[in-house]
Amino acid sequence: MNMIQAINSAMDVAMERDPDVIVFGEDVGYFGGVFRATAGLQKKFGKNRAFDTPISENGIVGVAVGMAAYGLRPVPEIQFADYIYPGLDQLVSEAARLRYRSAGEFTAPITVRSPFGGGIFGGQTHSQSPEAIFAHVAGLKTVIPSNPYDAKGLLIAAIEDNDPVIFFEPKRIYNGPFDGHYDRPVQPWSRHPASEVPEGHYTVPLGKAAVVRGGEAVTILAYGTMVHVVMGVVAEQGIDAEVVDLRTIVPVDIATIEASVKKTGRCLIVHEATRTGGFGAELSALVTERCFHHLESPVERVTGWDTPYPHSLEWAYFPGPVRVGEALKRILED
Repeated sequence: MNMIQAINSAMDVAMERDPDVIVFGEDVGYFGGVFRATAGLQKKFGKNRAFDTPISENGIVGVAVGMAAYGLRPVPEIQFADYIYPGLDQLVSEAARLRYRSAGEFTAPITVRSPFGGGIFGGQTHSQSPEAIFAHVAGLKTVIPSNPYDAKGLLIAAIEDNDPVIFFEPKRIYNGPFDGHYDRPVQPWSRHPASEVPEGHYTVPLGKAAVVRGGEAVTILAYGTMVHVVMGVVAEQGIDAEVVDLRTIVPVDIATIEASVKKTGRCLIVHEATRTGGFGAELSALVTERCFHHLESPVERVTGWDTPYPHSLEWAYFPGPVRVGEALKRILED
């Protein structure tokens, strides 16, 4: 499966197993979503369980909060992460705090799906990576898969979780992994082992990172599309790097990170989001606090720039192989 098919399969499995799982959003019903991630769900489960909504993100999230409070498991889609901000108040003030403010009487088992990130020439309004905003909010979990197998398992786990989950889908890798070399032919998921996705039910636990490549020279922390970019750089340069795919940034698997950095003594953090206040800053702080006496060089970050995502300068903004390679060189020379 590619990632779109894996995400579709996850919702299909969840809806089949639990009649309380409801899917809705802009164009997700008959049309099957702008990326076809919900294709066929309305036909199979009916208009009461897979339906279209008005173009009103605050309404979509608000309705999800009400559904969750009354025992349903809503899976709303925000068509692009760039448009999630109108629903921010509902997510922060209501969904994230419902269990706490009701002393456990109510929960908010909501999974908000949304494509995010750049690499598709979407410009400033279809390329943003706002994950750090949600990582800052107590009560929300934030999940970002990097391959079809994880996408399905993580999404099922998120839907079955009793707390609200923000599930960001890197749209640049919907149809295949991307190593950052935009001038090379697109590679399909069928050539990648993670495209072997079981048809039925399985879960990938939230809060557990994956060491996708073992190594001794440096630890690289990444998630989403950036996992494939750093794997490509490491392979091309022959670096003995350990690559950790975080998969879930909240809760973050600090035990795996700490063990890796204490082993290698060096750490590079890569994400596509804006640098200032990005989740990489939190990771850098965690690594410094826990591994300071094991570090042989300063922690490095390769990120997006502190500007709106530019259309004409897409690849200057995107943390590609050149910038990642230069950062690795600096770390390994120290």
